[in-house]
Amino acid sequence: MNDVEKAAVAEDGTGLIDLIRRIRVVPLVTLHSVEEAVPLAKALAAGGVPIAEITFRSPAALEGMRAIHDQVPEVTLVAGTVHTVDQARQAVRVGCRGIVSPAFSDAVVDWCLGSLIPVLPGTATPSDIEKAYDRGLRFTKFFPAEAYGGVGTLKALSGPFAEMSFLPTGGVGLKNVREYMALPNVFAVGGSFPVPSPAQRRGDWKAVTEACVQARQLVQD
Repeated sequence: MNDVEKAAVAEDGTGLIDLIRRIRVVPLVTLHSVEEAVPLAKALAAGGVPIAEITFRSPAALEGMRAIHDQVPEVTLVAGTVHTVDQARQAVRVGCRGIVSPAFSDAVVDWCLGSLIPVLPGTATPSDIEKAYDRGLRFTKFFPAEAYGGVGTLKALSGPFAEMSFLPTGGVGLKNVREYMALPNVFAVGGSFPVPSPAQRRGDWKAVTEACVQARQLVQD
């Protein structure tokens, strides 16, 4: 990402959304250690997927985010599994450009909007989506996608929520990514499939790069 794009992401939430719409896939990454953060991020960039949603599911999350921000600036960082305002604030301090939450947290969403931080809150029901819509959000996460009806539910939501676009995660993988990307109200997909767990655990960064190439090809088809 060039300096102009970085500035757009930093200053305007639409910059992050536009970046995600171009890449079309957001890898969900849970770091096992701080040491793997930098080589993993480099593997993502090499595979044409220069973005990572680093989840708050491990003690290595914050320091890993900081390491990627400092050493692999071409990778855009998004914080995932954000439950509290404190987590959101910490993530932004170490270089995250946006916040993703698994559910709709009024406190997190309102803090992000008040702080001009792009946020993709988790939505799964019409009431969740309505709360996002009322706050002016038109892009949200749809989670857990498969458990809540997947493609069928998203098709049903396209009528009453025609202005909304979704980032489905949760059960999205190589077997069904094309079905999701064929929907007009899906602007990108998220999942762990660009970073296969076995490859991550053994530090096979070449395999991660290859998986990213495959994922990018699938979502662009």
